[in-house]
Amino acid sequence: MSENNIINSLKIKLVRSLESFGGGVDMVRKIFLLLFKKPDEPANIIKQMVRVGADSVPIVILSSFFTGMVLALQSGTATIRILGYPLFMGGLVSFSMILELGPILTAMVMAGRIGASITAQIGTMKVSEQLDALYMLGTTPEKYLGVPLFIATILMVPVLTLIADIVGVTGGYIAAVTNFEVPGSVYINEIVSYLKMVHVFNGLIKSFFFGFIIVSVSCYMGFTTKGGAEGVGKSTTRAVVFSMIFILVSDYFLSSLLNSLGMV
Repeated sequence: MSENNIINSLKIKLVRSLESFGGGVDMVRKIFLLLFKKPDEPANIIKQMVRVGADSVPIVILSSFFTGMVLALQSGTATIRILGYPLFMGGLVSFSMILELGPILTAMVMAGRIGASITAQIGTMKVSEQLDALYMLGTTPEKYLGVPLFIATILMVPVLTLIADIVGVTGGYIAAVTNFEVPGSVYINEIVSYLKMVHVFNGLIKSFFFGFIIVSVSCYMGFTTKGGAEGVGKSTTRAVVFSMIFILVSDYFLSSLLNSLGMV
């Protein structure tokens, strides 16, 4: 491939990327404006909150519990090698879970579970022309589908993150007590002494933005699906991959911003 062909190919990809970004921003703008209007079916919001939140609790608990146990195991082993005794395990586990692992782990799980589900649902409706039928019924896909999904995901991801934090710290407690014979009172006192509410808010603020990223990417990929069943599969894969990439990238900038504001 010649140099000109490579440059032209890069230009085309750049233009398409910018068009996709602009389309995503326009979709979010429309849904944001619709948030202030009366929903078509208020019960649909509750239904989506159950789908996004309650149905995701088991997998969030399972993943965060063993993450907390592994974190305690590794931190205990490291402090023994360095200091000769498993010190500050409560502080290490709680800070790691609440500031970073809790929000990130929950967001990754939700991107894989809910992000893929949202994209597959909307994408299937798009290729089967069900979205066009919504216009005939006097509503829009953004209002009927987008608004409930945005409200449910943005609200429920922080709640799930809080659950993940509690379960992860509990898993660390069990690992510390059983594997290193750390007194439970010492583990808890370290958490009470060093952890503050501002640290909890740090993780919840991150999870709020992560939820926004997941639902925005997933809805846009669903609304722009084309190419039948194969297109639905491709859109679902893109939604999960791009959601995870944007979550990891935004995590750095959010962490830097929150650090500068003294929320660490």
